[in-house]
Amino acid sequence: MSNRKQQAVNFKSYPPELEATVLAITKKYRNDRDLQDLFLDLARYIEEVRRDGKGKPAATSPPSKKRKLEATEIPDNDTLDSIADLSFSIPQRKKFKLELGGATLRATNQSTHETECAVDWSKVDYCVCVPVPEKAQPQYNFCIFTQQSDEQILFTVPGTAIKPESVSTKDLPISEGEAYKDVTIKMLNKRLKRKVIQPDEKDFISQLAQAHRKGEKAVHVKAFRGSKDGFLFLLPLGILFGFKKPLELFPFANIHSISYTSVLQRTFNLNITVYTSPPPPPTTASQEEQTKEIEFSMLDQADFPGIDNYIKHHGLHDASMAEQRRAKKLNINGKQPDKADGEGELVKAEREAGDEEDDEDEEDDENFDPG
Repeated sequence: MSNRKQQAVNFKSYPPELEATVLAITKKYRNDRDLQDLFLDLARYIEEVRRDGKGKPAATSPPSKKRKLEATEIPDNDTLDSIADLSFSIPQRKKFKLELGGATLRATNQSTHETECAVDWSKVDYCVCVPVPEKAQPQYNFCIFTQQSDEQILFTVPGTAIKPESVSTKDLPISEGEAYKDVTIKMLNKRLKRKVIQPDEKDFISQLAQAHRKGEKAVHVKAFRGSKDGFLFLLPLGILFGFKKPLELFPFANIHSISYTSVLQRTFNLNITVYTSPPPPPTTASQEEQTKEIEFSMLDQADFPGIDNYIKHHGLHDASMAEQRRAKKLNINGKQPDKADGEGELVKAEREAGDEEDDEDEEDDENFDPG
């Protein structure tokens, strides 16, 4: 064995059992220099890694797959507001500390203080705060959408008063007994280019009673997107579907039109046609190639009047009004919408279904043989 190599490794820094095992093996195979050198090289490499102040492997090691968002470095002089012990669901399901600086929002590991995910404020398009459905105790989900569709953040705050020991803030007044939701919104609005979006009862209230919190009005509708179940929220600036990966937000400017299908006695489907690319100029000839239809099924008929009022109020039932919605996003003068004819999409669907039944009845009459 090479004494030089053995002396280069400080075995005293190892746990006693591991130190004894390594020394025993190198002694057992003292005549096999290649094997001895291999063990000692491995031990020396581990020691070098441990000597790194942060305990990190060499830069050539592959990045952790669990981090879906790039951890952006925050300047040392960045002023932070923070809330500890928040439950995150996206990009990973774990409790983190939410930190908000002048340049970025980030989630940090409360044990290692390492950044698990981060996003620049300049890249945040929308932030939505909605009640978590079907919970006995009030909770609120914050959904953050960035310019990259695969970069999303979802975390939950309780509906209770904030714990003073969990909050750290600078230049942001917080009242005693203030709720987690309100404090979080104030922290976010301080930095967002577009304020946090919340449901407005003037837009929509569900007619279905909440079994978990009786007497409280619901602002969501249960629905399915294929086999994925979730909740639709009809918001002042668009429609949200959550809360399984990925979250989906349909801002008004991205909606071409909305219609209804499969109208049954107790349920109906909601079809949202959206643009698959940035809003095209009004002179674009073919709209079909630039849109796709997304179907949400099994919506309760009891909520149809509220949904239909919301859709008609925002002009989403009429594809001809999509030009105006695009114009608002592009900041140009769009075509003014015509007045609605008063016939909702569900009424149209029911009428068309009735016409088909009448046609079938007429065909049966023609084939009727009185004998």
